[in-house]
Formats: sequence, structure tokens, C-alpha cells
Amino acid sequence: QVQLVESGGGVVQPGESLRLSCVSSGGLFINNYMVWYRQAPGKQRELVAGIARTNRTNYADSAKDRFIISRDNTKETVYLQMNDLKPEDTAVYFCNAQPQIGPTRGMSYWGKGTQVTVSS
Repeated sequence: QVQLVESGGGVVQPGESLRLSCVSSGGLFINNYMVWYRQAPGKQRELVAGIARTNRTNYADSAKDRFIISRDNTKETVYLQMNDLKPEDTAVYFCNAQPQIGPTRGMSYWGKGTQVTVSS
């Protein structure tokens, strides 16, 4: 069973930066495709960025050029560096793990989320 704990959210002004972290436990982290999603009030959850075990990355158009996803397999942690934040980035950010190998392949695990608020 994979457990995910996000941290790093907070209240910032437009143009500022935040770095989110997601620590994973259980399972084999290196085998997981790791994804950051977000959900704004009244909206559906949407993909922000994903990173494969090969470090290949994928970004939503809204995140390109401003956000950077990375992973540290030794710390079993995935990060989301968010720069030049905008009010429309306000949302709860969720970490998601998708095992690619082994008996849990096809499963999807979620953290409880961390709130990011961008406001002047």
C-alpha cells in the first residue's frame, strides 16, 4: 500500500514561488509514475505535471514554462517547483502515484492534498 503526504502549500502573492513536496512510503517508489494534480473550487481535478521513472516529464499547458516537476528516488519524494504563481493557480494540489511494474501495476494512490492560495 502506497501512502503519500504532500507539504509546502501556503498563501503567496502573484509572481511568487512555492515548492511542493510529496513523500511516498510503501511500495517501490522508483517503479511509480508520479503526478501532481490540482482542483480549484467548483472545478474538476486536472493534471498539472507528471514524471516517469525514467525522469521523462509531462506538463499541462498551464504549467509549462512556470512549473518544474522532479523526483528524488533516494528520498522517495516528488517535487513541484511553482514559479510566477497566478491567482488562477489557486487550488488544492494532490500527489498521485501510479505503479508501472509489479503486483500493484494499474493501481492509483492519492495523497490528501495541500492548499495553494495565490492572492494579493
